[in-house]
Amino acid sequence: MAVPAFARRTPAVYIVKTYDQSYAHDRPWMTILPKKKQIETSLDHYYSLESMEGVAPAPAPAPGRTHVLLRLPKGALLHAIYPGVIAAGVVGIAATFLSQHYNAPVMLFALLLGMAFRFLHEEGRCVRGIEFSARTILRIGVALLGLRITFGQIASLGVEPVAIVVAGVATTILLGLLLARLLGLGANFGYLSGGAVGICGASAALAISSALPPYDKRERDTVLTVVGVTTLSTIAMVFYPMLARALGLGDAQAGMFLGGAIHDVAQVVGAGYTISQEAGDVATYVKLLRVATLIPVVLILSLLLARRFAPIPGGAQRPKAPPFPLFLAGFVVLVVLNSLAPLPPLIVQSASTVSSWCLVTAIAALGMKTSLRDLLDVGWKPVGLMVAETIWIAGFVLLAMRFIP
Repeated sequence: MAVPAFARRTPAVYIVKTYDQSYAHDRPWMTILPKKKQIETSLDHYYSLESMEGVAPAPAPAPGRTHVLLRLPKGALLHAIYPGVIAAGVVGIAATFLSQHYNAPVMLFALLLGMAFRFLHEEGRCVRGIEFSARTILRIGVALLGLRITFGQIASLGVEPVAIVVAGVATTILLGLLLARLLGLGANFGYLSGGAVGICGASAALAISSALPPYDKRERDTVLTVVGVTTLSTIAMVFYPMLARALGLGDAQAGMFLGGAIHDVAQVVGAGYTISQEAGDVATYVKLLRVATLIPVVLILSLLLARRFAPIPGGAQRPKAPPFPLFLAGFVVLVVLNSLAPLPPLIVQSASTVSSWCLVTAIAALGMKTSLRDLLDVGWKPVGLMVAETIWIAGFVLLAMRFIP
C-alpha cells in the first residue's frame, strides 16, 4: 500500500517555550511528544519560578540593554546588593509593624523573623546584600547614634565604664589562654576566643587571627571562633535584657551590663534598645569602648609574639591587621560635633530615625545569617571554652558594677 503524499513530508520543528528557555523537538508525522520531555519542560517551568525566592541565579540582561543601577556610580555594587538589602528591609518593616501592634521589642522580632528566612543567605542573589546589611548598614546606624550622645552624658557615667572595659578585656583573654591550654586546644585558640569574647566578637577574631603566626589550624580555629561567638552573642541578646530586669538594674546600669558583656556590636545595640533608649545609648558607648581596645590588643599581641612582621617561609606575605574601624571614628566625630555645637532638633530626629531603620535592617540580616545548628559541628571543647569566657565576662561586669565606686 502506498504512503499518502501528505505523510511523506519533512518532519516539522516545534518550539516549546518556558519563561527563559526554548527547546526544539523534531516531531515526525503523528508522533506524540515523549512523556519524559513533558516532565523536563514542567520542571524547567517550576525552576524558573524559584527566582521569586532568591534561589535561582538572576537572568542575564538582554543584549543591548543595561540595568539602570549599572549606570550609576558604584552601580555594580548596587546591582549586587539590592536584592538582599530589600529582603532585610522588608523583614525589618514587618518586625516594626509587629512591635507596634503587640508592644514588644522590635529588635527581637527582627532577629526571629530574620532567622526564619535563613535560606535566603544560603545561596542566590540575596547573599551579598544580606552581608552588606549586617556589616555596612549596621555601622552606618551605629555611627549615627553619635548624634544622640553628648560629652555631658558620658561624663555622668564617670570612669567606671573605662575601668570595667579594660579589666574585662584583659581578664577574658587571660582566662581563654589558660583554659585553652588546659583543654589541649592550644594557646592560639585561647587568644582568638578570648579576644573575640572580650572585645567585639567576629571582627576581633578576624583581626587577632591576622596577627597570629601561621599554624596548621589557624583557619579552622578562626571559623570555630566566629561561629561560636556569633551564636552565643545572639543568645545573649535575647536573654541578657531579661536577666538585667530580673536583677533590678536601672536603665543606665542595664546598658553598662549589656555593653560590657555581649560580644558583637549588633547584638549589643539590639539588646540595649530592647530595654529603653537610655539603656541602648549607654550600651552603645560601653561597647564602642571595647571596640576601641582592638587596636592596642592586636599591637600588644603582635609584640609579645615577636613574629608580626617576620617573613613567612616560602616567601608568602603575612596578612595585615584590619584598619581602625571607621564607624567608630564617625561615632566619635558626631559625639564631638553634637557636644560642641548642638544641632537643630530636626536634624537630630531625622538622623535618629535613619539610624533606627538601619539597625532594624541590620538585625534582620543578622538573623538571616544565624544558624544554631552550625554550633553542633565544632565539638564540645571549643564551645565549652567560649561559654566559660562568656559567663566570666558577664559575671565580671556585674561584680565590677557592684564594687567599683
